[in-house]
Amino acid sequence: MTFRGWPADAFDFYRGLEVDNSKAYWQANKQRYEESVKAPFDALLGELDQEYGPFRMFRPYRDTRFRADTSPYKTAIAARLAGGGYVKMSADGLSAGCGLYRPAADQLERYRAAVADGRRGAALEKLVAEARAAKIEVAGAETLKTAPRGYPKDHPRIALLREKGLILWRDWPVGAWLGTKQAETRVVEFLRAAAPINRWLTRNVGESELEDARY
Repeated sequence: MTFRGWPADAFDFYRGLEVDNSKAYWQANKQRYEESVKAPFDALLGELDQEYGPFRMFRPYRDTRFRADTSPYKTAIAARLAGGGYVKMSADGLSAGCGLYRPAADQLERYRAAVADGRRGAALEKLVAEARAAKIEVAGAETLKTAPRGYPKDHPRIALLREKGLILWRDWPVGAWLGTKQAETRVVEFLRAAAPINRWLTRNVGESELEDARY
């Protein structure tokens, strides 16, 4: 199946689910989900798979254990791309992201050491400036209020040192373009623009070597 965008019904489906997040709504509208939401998303991922895959689509059901919010269904469809990336579609529009999200202790240590290094840190600083100039949000999942232990508060890259990881993100609001091939074009443009920082993270941080961080 060729990706041609999402029909307007896909966004109407999620608007309805936000109002009535119940099994009754889901069962009554499951065919709409399969045809208007999931099928186009499958087609999009099938095309992204050639350069960024394989991909893993998240289940539409929420894990409500130990949560105050017991709504049974997610109000967005999303997938993680093995090549480095995350794509989400909801009633609000389309989003894409990638980067170092909630790093393990050893990854965070390597990230900070690389940022503090004169050559490697300066290279990242330049890449972040270029990404932001391309209207990509760049920040950590958490930001410390002060310098991390062992680093001076007046370090020239203190802003990057205070970030616990580094995430690149872009949101696009709902528009007629989401019903066209342009939706795929924007995701691909984002992933390509984010690639230099992803490569920096791969070279300087890499995967966690801690046993408890592998599962």
